[in-house]
Amino acid sequence: MNDQSIASTELTAMSIAEILQALPHRYPMLMIDRIVEINGDQSAIGIKNVTFNEPIFQGHFPENPIFPGVLIIEGMAQTAGAIVIHNDSNGGRKNIVLMLGVDKAKFRKPSGPGDTIEYHISKIQRRRNVGRYQAKAIVDGHVIAEAEITAMIVGAPL
Repeated sequence: MNDQSIASTELTAMSIAEILQALPHRYPMLMIDRIVEINGDQSAIGIKNVTFNEPIFQGHFPENPIFPGVLIIEGMAQTAGAIVIHNDSNGGRKNIVLMLGVDKAKFRKPSGPGDTIEYHISKIQRRRNVGRYQAKAIVDGHVIAEAEITAMIVGAPL
């Protein structure tokens, strides 16, 4: 076992500061607040606390705020991307993760202000720089959305 794999299996969570180091996303497009229960790049649970002051609720929908499904998918992808980037970090070389595809997406229940969305991510497979991940969004123990996410790890531009 090399030093990199030992470090990744010891990691149990990522704070917002560590997420900001791993991902290029910033407000208002960062869709995760922290990551818990990390198992290297195999699985993790990302957390998004949905609040009424999210900028999206000004137009989606002012009278009945619903967190958009596309942003739930983005949160799933960001959770997978953050654990992959953190797991793969090597001597300061910065990589980014680009979403290649979303398959089998299903939206079961809406989410809104006051909800805590848990993004449950499990690696299906990874070959070199392309990975496929099973993702579920869960609120209060109920699956509200699920999808398979395909992503590519690439070197960040200088």
